[in-house]
Amino acid sequence: MTESQPHTVASYDRELEQLQALIIKMGGLVEEAILNGSDALTRRDRELAEKVRAGDQAIDAIEERINDDAARTIALRAPVSGDLRVILSALKLAGALERVGDYAKNIAKRTTVLADMHPIGGSEVTLRRMARDVQVMLRDTLDAFVRRDEALARDVVMRDQDVDQMYNALFREFLTFMMEDPRQITACMHLHFIAKNIERMGDLVTNMAEQVIYLTSGKRPIDERPKSDETPFISSPD
Repeated sequence: MTESQPHTVASYDRELEQLQALIIKMGGLVEEAILNGSDALTRRDRELAEKVRAGDQAIDAIEERINDDAARTIALRAPVSGDLRVILSALKLAGALERVGDYAKNIAKRTTVLADMHPIGGSEVTLRRMARDVQVMLRDTLDAFVRRDEALARDVVMRDQDVDQMYNALFREFLTFMMEDPRQITACMHLHFIAKNIERMGDLVTNMAEQVIYLTSGKRPIDERPKSDETPFISSPD
């Protein structure tokens, strides 16, 4: 049986389709969390930030269902070849989506603190752009997953350098503000952690795109990502 042929047991096909449908649903919620998180920061909107935090439960619930459904399908169907790659890819994509959702929640948490602080230069415009770029990368990765589009997945991988470059620029900007005015240190540190969370989102989405490349080609992609993070390292909590 080739990968393109339907299975003799129709319910098996439905199980695989359901797994993929859950990934798309979960991805949609994560996209919404990314955009709402950046909007909440820009607008100083505590209510929207709280919506992002509360919405993380729905994302976690879908991941649990994907894990359960995948485990059941593996146990009952003993999948091989392309079917096994689909199931394993779904598990990896779900895990990455859950972590991206956690970062969006972390951004919302810091937004409630920043709501009473003055903006730092044009940083929030850049943060919004970073978040938007990551959201589009995620959307395209999900499209590549559905369409089995290796070329689109590879394009997403290359776009991660743009997010890294924006993070580097913000890092230097925050350092400058903190050195010039120590009163800005608290706000700059919160904004730096938000920037780092978005940069990590970009890395996770890139990992997802690489998983799609593996799903479509059966080969692990060579790490071709041109990383641009040359700033001194400051650790940030997950």
